Amino acid sequence: MDLKSQRVLVTGGSRGIGAAIARAFARQGAAVAVNYRENREAAEATVRSCRQFGGDALPVQADVTDEQEVRRMSEHIFAEWGALDVVINNAFRPYPFDPEGRKPFSRLEWKDYRDQLEGVLTGVYHVTQSVLPQMQAKKSGSIVNIVTDLIARPTVPYHEYTTAKSAVVGFTRNLAAEMGAYGIRINCVAPGLVYPTDSSRHTKESIREAIADQTPLRRIATPEDVTGPVLFLASDYSRFMTGQILYVDGGLVMS
Repeated sequence: MDLKSQRVLVTGGSRGIGAAIARAFARQGAAVAVNYRENREAAEATVRSCRQFGGDALPVQADVTDEQEVRRMSEHIFAEWGALDVVINNAFRPYPFDPEGRKPFSRLEWKDYRDQLEGVLTGVYHVTQSVLPQMQAKKSGSIVNIVTDLIARPTVPYHEYTTAKSAVVGFTRNLAAEMGAYGIRINCVAPGLVYPTDSSRHTKESIREAIADQTPLRRIATPEDVTGPVLFLASDYSRFMTGQILYVDGGLVMS
């Protein structure tokens, strides 16, 4: 898989799945921009680990829901590297995967949905808007949006979170239909529960074990399990794929 010399932005790249994805690209020789919102120390730690693999890496601060901050981040990356070849939209508003503490639909307010839509879809929108013009100019690029297998199998009904991620799937497919003429591919990776992450630490061990028991591969995902499908969709191995969803959940969803 040749990703050497590719210039990659990973949003929410300082910890968890994002950090694992950033390191995976670095192992392949890519230059990686590690986006973070607040925790610069964590982002710099990820950057250091990326550089240990011999690739270039830099921390880039931006709240991806803020249009001005995203524009500033993109301009900084373009000034450093000239362009981006790959974007991984991984950042999302913090959400605790706590089956016992979640709100049932009867207690949800529209604000709960709006908060998730703004935290998830707004970030994908702003980042994509900021990088598409230069991808269109060079007639190439790959964007991978991280969603969730809950869109197909709501093992736990996290209503507002799953609704926001479903919106990202619609966004992805519409954009894929439009951008194909420019040689730009847009796809999704949909993990199941991933442990350990900041969000999954709220999921009790008994729940994790119950999900693993339902999973054909008999375990839940680690952050590193998500990286292979992301690299595949970013690479030329998937050059004739766009508008697709790859489920990474050990077989819970078979599609």
